[in-house]
Amino acid sequence: MAEQRFYATGKRKSAIARVWLQPGSGRVFINKKPIEEYVRRETSKMVIHQPLMLTGTYGKLDVFVNVTGGGISGQAGAIKHGISKALLEYNPEFREVLKRAGFLTRDSRVKERKKYGQRGARARFQYSKR
Repeated sequence: MAEQRFYATGKRKSAIARVWLQPGSGRVFINKKPIEEYVRRETSKMVIHQPLMLTGTYGKLDVFVNVTGGGISGQAGAIKHGISKALLEYNPEFREVLKRAGFLTRDSRVKERKKYGQRGARARFQYSKR
């Protein structure tokens, strides 16, 4: 019998995470590196572990992630989204818990583009009456 693996894709800003879950000892690998080596910031590690903690599967599933694009913060959000969606494949009963926490909704906030003739997306050059 083949080993059971559960796959999902998570997105945040311009980061895309491909996540695989499989029964194991709770190891987390991001781009073939342990989480401690890839993610330095404690808050980002906490964000990644949130869905596992919430569903009580922390330490029971191994997580393998391929993530590209964006920065570390966006990648952490993408991984959280991917893990949440993969947990649904693992056990559909987690849906209500994850939905209530807002982990299944793709955070669609992205940087607004700079407008021509202006200083930024919303910022304007100072108006001078005289």
